[in-house]
This record gives sequence, structure tokens and C-alpha cells, in this order.
Amino acid sequence: MASGFSLKDQLFNRDKVRYLAGLFAAAEAGFDASEFEEQVMAELPALELKQRITLIADVLARHLPEALPDAAPVLLKALPPPLDPSKSDDDFGDFIFAPLGEYVAARGVEAHRDLSLDLLEEITQRFSMEWAIRPFLNRWPAEVLARMEHWAGHSSYHVRRLVSEGTRPRLPWGEAVGLDLAEPLPLLDSLHGDGTRYVTRSIANHLNDIAKKDPDLVMDRLESWHAAGKQQRKELDWMTSHALRGLVKAGHPRAMAMLGYDPELALEAHIEVQDTVRIGDALDVACRLEGAAGAPVLVDYILHFQRSGGKASAKVFKLKQAKLAGGKLELGKKHKLKGDATTFKLVPGPHRIELMVNGKVRAEAAFELLPEG
Repeated sequence: MASGFSLKDQLFNRDKVRYLAGLFAAAEAGFDASEFEEQVMAELPALELKQRITLIADVLARHLPEALPDAAPVLLKALPPPLDPSKSDDDFGDFIFAPLGEYVAARGVEAHRDLSLDLLEEITQRFSMEWAIRPFLNRWPAEVLARMEHWAGHSSYHVRRLVSEGTRPRLPWGEAVGLDLAEPLPLLDSLHGDGTRYVTRSIANHLNDIAKKDPDLVMDRLESWHAAGKQQRKELDWMTSHALRGLVKAGHPRAMAMLGYDPELALEAHIEVQDTVRIGDALDVACRLEGAAGAPVLVDYILHFQRSGGKASAKVFKLKQAKLAGGKLELGKKHKLKGDATTFKLVPGPHRIELMVNGKVRAEAAFELLPEG
């Protein structure tokens, strides 16, 4: 990412606020676009991204009729045309419409449930309402799930995606929902044969969330989908791999077997690195595998990093998906040990690397990490 880049300023700035104000001014003669813009901009620069969404929603509430049934026609009239229906992926919409969902949730979750859901159905076709739907799921779980059952057959893939994305157990930035992990699965059963990657990616991410707590629930569902034959095999294979990515990193045996990798494969494995490497340089990783000719292998390596206070932490890195052509495979990788990484700080001292094949550690080596210089 370029130095000085600000996501919050790219998504929420004066031009975006002016655009939103113009839409409402065109929809309602009494809407004061200039005052709305100035009230938002008086506070917006000092706020973080989620706070900016809340601010815009709060200011919007000052400029619309107090009761949601009175404000709803203005909101609907202000919406631009739906996102391009000819696309099937990578069309998340414009973040400036996120505050509309927060506004609807704040005004409608208690007194105007059905109207609010109607509004979210429309707004999500301009920007995903995956965060705004969650307060409704917590307040009215049965009723919202029933509405989602209808949405699962909606003509807009943005509405269909909301069914999966809005019910995810671990939605980034999203309010936690009190649903049992299995409750949304009948909805995913209806959706898993969808023809758009935007929807199927969400389903795979949803399953990956569940897998962190109940791996077998996920794998049982995937097996049933493979047996049902409602999705193209290539797409379902992709969904399966994407859904199981967390379990694969953890070396889960059943997940490995589902993807065609035998955790118990008879194998000779070797890994080599230099004895010492400085922070800022690259660790030269070389490994060699020998086993049954043609056997599929999923090769990862695990770096065990020193931490301050004498603790250590491990991180898994992808290396190769391949077959043992002729019964052998040689791989190499230069792993840059960045001294200026933003995620964590490297600490000099003894370190360890492990070679994991089909989910099992097969070899290891040690090296000394020296200070940068």
C-alpha cells in the first residue's frame, strides 16, 4: 500500500458526502444539501472509518422526517439505479451508502421491522447491507431468517449474497449474531448452487467461519453438496478448497483427505536452511520429497518466530500444490524476513522452520536470526 494512503479518506470525503446530499436533495425539496454537507464535514476528518458511517447516519436522521415510514419514500427515491446486473463478482458498491443501513437499523429495528427489511433489500443492491442486517437478526431471528429464505431466490445476486454474508458467524467489522452455527445452513443449501462467484465466495467464507468452531459440520455439509450435484463441479471444488483453507493451514486430516491429499502418505522429507540469516535478508528454504510416483502433495512450511519475553509464535506459509512426478519433488523458496513488517516485530535469536506435507510435519531445521545490519 502506498505511503500516506488513507482508506477512510478515500471512502468518506467531502466529494462523497456532497454526492449523497445531492441525491437526497433531488428526492426531497426540503432537504438542505449544503447544511447536511457542512454538518458532516465539521466532524468527519477526526473520525475513523466506522465512526464516519455512524456520523453520516446520525446527521441524515436530522434532515429526514423523524418516523421511518415517513422517511422511507424519500430514502427510496434518493437511491441511484441498482448495481450492474450483468456483472457477477467484484461489485461491492459505494461505501457512501453504508450509512443508510445504519440509519435504517437505528430507526426501524424495534418498531418497523418489515419496512426496514424492505429498505435493506433495496439498499443492498447499491451497497452490501451485511452489517446493517445483523441487529435485525439478533432482535428478530426467526422473522429475518424467514425473509432470507425468500431472498435466497431473489433475482439480484446482491440480495442473495446478503443471505450468506449477513449471517456469517465471524463477519469482519460486523456485530456478533446469536444464531446457532447450524441455523443458517438450510439457507446455504438453497444458495450453494448459485451461478455467481460473488455469492459462492460468501458461502465459502461463511463455512470457513464455522470451521473454526465445528469442522465436521462444515465437511458434512460439503459432502452433501457434492452428492447433490446442484453446483458445477469446478465451482464446488473451488468452494470446498476456499471453505477449508483454515483447516488446511491447521493440518486437519479430514479436510486434507476431502481435498485429495493423504495425510498418511508414506514419504521421505528433508528441509534445509542456512545456519544464520539477518533481519532484512532472505531465508533460503530448500526441501526435497520422495514417495509414491504421482502422489498429490500439499506442501507448506511453518516458521516459529521468537517474541519478546521469551515466547514464540508460529505462522504457516504456502509453498506448493503438486504431484510427486517420478516419485520425487524438489522445491525452493526465498522467504524475506522484513525488519519493517507492520504485523509484528522480528526478534533476533534461535528460530525454527518445519516442513508440513498433507497436513503433517515431516521435517524441520533450525537457524539463528541475527540483528539487522
